[in-house]
Amino acid sequence: MVPNALRKPLSATAVHAVLIAYTALALFPIVLVIVNSFKARRAIFGSPLALPDAKSFSLIGYDKVLADGAVPLYFLNSVTVTVVTIGLVLLLGAMAGWALTEYRFRGSTALKLYLSIGIMLPIRLGSVAILQIMVASGLINTRTALVLVYTAQGLPLSIFILSEFIAQIPRDLREAARCDGLGEIRIFFHIVLPLIRPALATVAVFTMIPIWNDLWFPLLLAPSDGTQTITLGIQQFIGQYVTDWNAVLAALSVAILPVLTLYILFSRQLIRGLTAGAVK
Repeated sequence: MVPNALRKPLSATAVHAVLIAYTALALFPIVLVIVNSFKARRAIFGSPLALPDAKSFSLIGYDKVLADGAVPLYFLNSVTVTVVTIGLVLLLGAMAGWALTEYRFRGSTALKLYLSIGIMLPIRLGSVAILQIMVASGLINTRTALVLVYTAQGLPLSIFILSEFIAQIPRDLREAARCDGLGEIRIFFHIVLPLIRPALATVAVFTMIPIWNDLWFPLLLAPSDGTQTITLGIQQFIGQYVTDWNAVLAALSVAILPVLTLYILFSRQLIRGLTAGAVK
């Protein structure tokens, strides 16, 4: 039998300590990439774990990346696609979660089941059909195609998570707002959304990372020079026989910044969202 001491749920402090430890472990490869981006090629392979010194320090990678006028455009494309997609996923996911939680109608259970299937089945299975739809719609080689695909990819998980958090909001609070004369739209934007901020931050982080790091759909739907994302644009520094590692590491370091910025901004809300309901 399991001792009673082991059955007790972890305290919030213990959960936070575990999350911090895992965060430090996850950040180690990122720090390694950034450190090596400031080294000469010989030092990258000779002493990859060492910090750059007077002999090994070099900015040649950043010089090549910044000298390439297309890289800022790739970066802007990634930022635009990611920000617009996150906004749509959060808004539409919260609205759908609100509707499925607040209003009961025939087929609501079947609709929830249908949306949960979208979590289990990867959207890449429909790549051929998606490509045909985008070509027929005239959206090939556009950022709009990426936004639509990524929004469809992120909505099932967003609806599943946000509907669970919305269900925890006391119904008396919503009924009191209705008695005060608030409409459904004002209740949603002024009461529901502020109360599920931790869940919104969690969904935003988990939505951003797969989009920012994705190579498949940009290569399939937006491979032209004007619509390439930063992940796809970095591939120009990787050749079949020769790879410019200084430029690759510098470009990756620049591409990492938005992810780290978003994590830092939403870290507190992210931890609250991950630990909500799991600790006492």
